[in-house]
Amino acid sequence: MITVHGLSKSYQVAKRSSGVKQAVKALFKRDYKVVEALNDISFSIEPGEIVGYIGPNGAGKSTTIKVMSGILVPDSGLCTVMGYTPWKDRVAYVKNIGVVFGQRSQLWWDVPVIDSFDLLRDIYKVPEQEYRETLALLTETLELQEIIQMPVRQLSLGQRMRCEIAASLLHSPSVLFLDEPTIGLDAVSKIAVRRFIRTINEEKGVTIILTTHDMNDIEALANRIILIGKGKLLYDGSLSVIRNQFGTKKTITVLYNHQSVPLRVPGAVIESWSPERAVLSVDTAEVVISELLIGLSAQVDLLDVTIDTLPIEDMIVQLYKEHQI
Repeated sequence: MITVHGLSKSYQVAKRSSGVKQAVKALFKRDYKVVEALNDISFSIEPGEIVGYIGPNGAGKSTTIKVMSGILVPDSGLCTVMGYTPWKDRVAYVKNIGVVFGQRSQLWWDVPVIDSFDLLRDIYKVPEQEYRETLALLTETLELQEIIQMPVRQLSLGQRMRCEIAASLLHSPSVLFLDEPTIGLDAVSKIAVRRFIRTINEEKGVTIILTTHDMNDIEALANRIILIGKGKLLYDGSLSVIRNQFGTKKTITVLYNHQSVPLRVPGAVIESWSPERAVLSVDTAEVVISELLIGLSAQVDLLDVTIDTLPIEDMIVQLYKEHQI
């Protein structure tokens, strides 16, 4: 479905020091530095996959999406999607893909949402009957009934993002690129968007590439992640492997009757302590939790114990640190 091989892309960025003298100098001669947004990136994605494409700010995620969607031309390397080279076969290619950029809009600001949808139908030359059926499905699934007649400028961010996703799917694409689709959304809107993404993947087999900083999106949707940092591919594999790698770290919260002496817990890091509550970090590869709790019960009168796995966000942070990004 998608093959990327040896993809590289760099930019020239103007630089100058602060001050009037440097500003005047920059009018006649500018200094530039080269930023490698992508450096020999290679991966492949099979039909029907949901892939989380993650990395810190400036890692090259959006650049990759723009190359794969045909917006940017790479300096070198190959990219084929459904047999098309995105930047060469753009007219024929874009009929097969949908793209949502969380901070960009494809809807017309001052007209009702439905008018934007009708215009997109004409642009993509979607047959009338197919358009009506798809629109009905999208309106029901994304709960657009009450907002589809409203001007885009009057919508909240969550409402607009649901409309943006619907707009990207009106022509029934086989591949959907989602760049920060839940940015700034409230919890209810995020859940609605995640549920819809899962539905179109399972029922229509849409291949989805998702970039986001919200690791809950990744955990809810993707079984595979591709990690990029400083323009280089650092990890490509299952999310379960990361869980197994970092999932041995647990957070234990204990409540106990008043204790004036701080706890002493060999093998654990005490993250916080008070006379009635303590939070500990342990690595189950090195410490047996049952033995740790026996040691705690010998020191205090335990009232409650909660054991939590390291959140997925913290696991990804640990992965970033491992790769020094």
